[in-house]
Amino acid sequence: MPVITCIDDLKRLHKRRAPKMFFDYAESGSWTEQTFRENTTDFEKIRLRQKVAVDMSDRSTVGRMLDEKVAMPVALAPVGMTGMQNADGEIKAARAAEKFGVPFTLSTMSICSIEDVAEHTSAPFWFQLYVMRDEDFVDRIIERAKRAGCSALVLTLDLQLLGQRHKDLKNGLSAPPKLTPATLLDLSTKWSWGLEMLRTKRRVFGNIVGHAQDVGDTRSLMKWTAEQFDLKLDWEKVRKIARKWDGKLILKGILDADDARRAVECGADAIVVSNHGGRQLDGALSSIRILPSIVREVKGETEIWLDSGIRSGQDVLKALALGADATMIGRAWLYGLGAMGEKGVTTALEVIRKELDLTMALCGERDVADLGPHNLLVPRDFEGEWQESGPRSSDRATSVPA
Repeated sequence: MPVITCIDDLKRLHKRRAPKMFFDYAESGSWTEQTFRENTTDFEKIRLRQKVAVDMSDRSTVGRMLDEKVAMPVALAPVGMTGMQNADGEIKAARAAEKFGVPFTLSTMSICSIEDVAEHTSAPFWFQLYVMRDEDFVDRIIERAKRAGCSALVLTLDLQLLGQRHKDLKNGLSAPPKLTPATLLDLSTKWSWGLEMLRTKRRVFGNIVGHAQDVGDTRSLMKWTAEQFDLKLDWEKVRKIARKWDGKLILKGILDADDARRAVECGADAIVVSNHGGRQLDGALSSIRILPSIVREVKGETEIWLDSGIRSGQDVLKALALGADATMIGRAWLYGLGAMGEKGVTTALEVIRKELDLTMALCGERDVADLGPHNLLVPRDFEGEWQESGPRSSDRATSVPA
């Protein structure tokens, strides 16, 4: 068993053990990948304030998300095709999250279905919804999530169409993978992955195949998916879905203070400051750089969570100290899954909690609830001076884009 000291150790194992197209799917952004890179590098610009000669005993990383106690204020974000990184991946990740005491979110585009995950876990999990043009499909998948006992709906707002990800196009990404000479050569070096995949029946998008009209195989699935993301999703449709769900609602993909205000007006119990991990609008600001403007706009009116770019417990601490109520991680837990299955997800969570705990202590804090701007050294120009353009802003300058 390799010694795992940080999330990057899991990333290296993931790259070695998973097929190239699936590792690249996880480790990619859209177009030039500028936003993908800055999601992590902008965290590095924030420094920590060390405090000494303080009581560091009896520390606690316990937090709350949606009024529920969590082992630390970190939830597993939804990730598509997780079951292709490791056989039955969504089930394994959900079990790891349940045992650790943090929330797990199942993606609409998961390999294991809502029913699969519910059957193999005992704690309620969250379901993430992509809004499709097929309203009957949307209505039925919401009802399926309710029947499975999902305790919150995560409505993703920033994927009405797909940002171009060059690696996926070049690799011919598909689930299951198409057997071309290149993929066969790659799979021949990933024999442990292949053996596990042979033992499971879950190799297609379990929430869609057999549930969407006329989708019964991979070919019809790809055609359906390409046509189905709802380009007309607007705030009125968000309200309509909220009424259909009639439960805890999380709106994910907020990267603008005005949009944060609209999300609050729609009744969001939590908003997720996120740029989809840099996989959609390349050139958008990093989530951590946008966070302060959204905190100023809606802090206290809804829970504010930070997603995109978190690779360590120190990143979690920085987000919380800048005003986030909690965080979500995607790639960090996915690296663990691809590296070592369920144990790898648990390891990723343990690494992040240990880093959060030790950093908190060295900053002179004993409880995550006490973290704040006083724990950080933030560059004066961190948010940047960006000149807006358009009818809403005239020619005024502001510290963040509208």
